[in-house]
Amino acid sequence: MYKTVKPTTFTLPHVILEDLEMMAQELGKKKSAIILEALEMYMDYQDLQLAKKRLNESEGRIEADVFFKELGA
Repeated sequence: MYKTVKPTTFTLPHVILEDLEMMAQELGKKKSAIILEALEMYMDYQDLQLAKKRLNESEGRIEADVFFKELGA
């Protein structure tokens, strides 16, 4: 999946950590794998929300030259 990783430390409420530990045990997955999947889904969702916001702000229109410039064409 990812070629490089960076160890990261963060805090979680005890109840979330307990749920995560139980889920990891039942699914036979590492906690980090579950967190990675959850973050990827959340980030995909947020990306969609940003796209919708941009679409609403631009009223659905974008100039062709701007579009192709953003694509790198």
